[in-house]
Amino acid sequence: MNTIEMPKEANRDTHLKNVVYTAKTHTTGGRDGGRSVTSDGRLDVKYSLPGGPGNGTNPEQLFAVGWSGCFLSAIKIVAAQMKVKLPADPVIDAEVDLCTGADGFSLQARLNVSLPCLDRQVAQALVEGAHQTCPYSKATRGNIDVQINVV
Repeated sequence: MNTIEMPKEANRDTHLKNVVYTAKTHTTGGRDGGRSVTSDGRLDVKYSLPGGPGNGTNPEQLFAVGWSGCFLSAIKIVAAQMKVKLPADPVIDAEVDLCTGADGFSLQARLNVSLPCLDRQVAQALVEGAHQTCPYSKATRGNIDVQINVV
């Protein structure tokens, strides 16, 4: 197996002190008819091109699912820290766009967060705190255009 060494500035967090979990996947074929399987077998997905034929998913959908799930968990952490009781039915509708331009392909995303029955200022504070807490938000910050909306 070949390893690609990243420049030090791009790889600045390689010495994290406590790894909580490592996801391991095996991917073949790419987004046009490929497949990814996790090492524990819990996830086995087939890929299809966005909007094309086939019954597979695509990396943008997987990113939207992962980020929204992680972000909702971050909201729960922040709510506990702020001693705010969350409504029973918080929802995040995530949208991830695959874009193309002069610099090639890129992503942009929107998270639309619904926290019914919460005061709008409290909901906004939870969302802002979650955006500082969520690892996906940290990974995207400054790298792609992101909108996070309280709806």
